[in-house]
Amino acid sequence: MTMVAFVVFAGLHYFSKGATALHPLDSLTTAIMIYNSILAVFFILFIVSFYYNQAANNAEASLVIEKARSDELASLLKKMFGRYLSNDVMDSIIENPSGLELGGEKRRVTIMMTDLRGFTALSERLEPEQVVQLLNTYFEIMVDLVLRYDGTINEIIGDALLVIFGAPKDLPDRTQHAVACAIEMQNAMQEVNLRNRAKGLPELEMGVALNDTEVIVGNVGSNKRSKYAVVGSGVNLTGRIESYTIGGQILVSESVYKILGGRLRVDGQKEVFPKGAESPLRIYEVGGIAGGRNLVLEGKEPDLTALARPIPVSYSVLDGKDIGKKGAQGMIVHLSAKSAEIDLGVSLRPLTNLKMNLEEVDEDLKTKDFYGKIIDQPNGDKNRYLMRFTALPPEIKAYFHSHRQHSAG
Repeated sequence: MTMVAFVVFAGLHYFSKGATALHPLDSLTTAIMIYNSILAVFFILFIVSFYYNQAANNAEASLVIEKARSDELASLLKKMFGRYLSNDVMDSIIENPSGLELGGEKRRVTIMMTDLRGFTALSERLEPEQVVQLLNTYFEIMVDLVLRYDGTINEIIGDALLVIFGAPKDLPDRTQHAVACAIEMQNAMQEVNLRNRAKGLPELEMGVALNDTEVIVGNVGSNKRSKYAVVGSGVNLTGRIESYTIGGQILVSESVYKILGGRLRVDGQKEVFPKGAESPLRIYEVGGIAGGRNLVLEGKEPDLTALARPIPVSYSVLDGKDIGKKGAQGMIVHLSAKSAEIDLGVSLRPLTNLKMNLEEVDEDLKTKDFYGKIIDQPNGDKNRYLMRFTALPPEIKAYFHSHRQHSAG
């Protein structure tokens, strides 16, 4: 600015004197001064322009770097959580990073719990590599279906899934999504078992429970380690409902039934008394959903064969993880590949779990434990029950198969 002022002053001085009034030497000196001043001005303008462009380039570079970092973070988040969350949920977290902060909120959600029936007993007979193969095949198919229906996989614990519909992203028709997803998952078990058979692995059966409830959802933990969690009594209730399921079955709470009403195909209902509950709980067995989804469970339960010679068994009642006193006797009188009609000689509540062993067989076969769940009382006989097998060793399966063939003639 000083140099520009000097040039202006020199120019005014020249014109105020008049060109002819100046001494030749004085005119030359003034011209040189003006010329140098103009050069200086252009030099200053060049420097200012250079630094301005540098600053602009740096700002642009910073934006590029910031965007690259943002893209890198988004990519990292998708790698870490993309396999568990739907694309919509992932996008909402990336667009609003505050969603990763610690904290929670009340939210109405539909909770799904799944479990592979008899998997613990099954895994004890397999090599570790085979167990992992079974689980990977199962989860590969199930996780895809959950994400397709906008569910959020909150936990994978062993062979079990805990899924939330309606959080972190709101899902107005969450319950319909959850039921449709459960039906598709059950139907997809045929594909799971097809792949298992191709690898020489045993077949699997899954139970599914659904409950619509108010919970606390949010990021729980510390700044060093946290997770997106769902907390509330409704979660525990869903787990209790799941414990009543048998393979291939979907059980829902009354809250789910009330929301969907006539759109559900209800194949049965029961009143149960979960441990710790103050009042009975009504649960519904779902076989299909109408409306836009229009889905039904595929496959038919095989018919029972009347046995020419009943099969004697000893049994114990399972109460949670505890096994009751062993030694009670029963007789299997009708049999299919998955179910049996059994005379126990005592009165038991529906959905009671039993641990059983064969009697009047060789010692090796007698040591093979198998498991079942009481699901109904046919013909009103108070001591005779319809039982669904929940875990059958291959040796027991083969033994039962030979009895069915012999009885079928």
